[in-house]
Amino acid sequence: MTNDLLLMIGVFIIGSGALIGFFATKTKGYGRYTTSTFLILVSIVVSSIMYAAGKLDGQIMANVIFAVIGFAGGLFTGKEDQGTNKNSKNNND
Repeated sequence: MTNDLLLMIGVFIIGSGALIGFFATKTKGYGRYTTSTFLILVSIVVSSIMYAAGKLDGQIMANVIFAVIGFAGGLFTGKEDQGTNKNSKNNND
């Protein structure tokens, strides 16, 4: 086995472990954060395997990493939904 193949197998095992851990620890249903976290994990795993296989250039991999960091930063520090107003008094129960 070559070092490249061992690297791809290692990245695959780590990525698979991350995805299995994600599904093992998530609550029931798919909300905003669950779906976004799943997409972040999948994009990192796939791009890492492609980078290890030599199919992605280092600059492209860096762009993928920065895009994921920007998406995750915007997701978890984003403003509240505009449709819900916690201060409004709605007595139509």
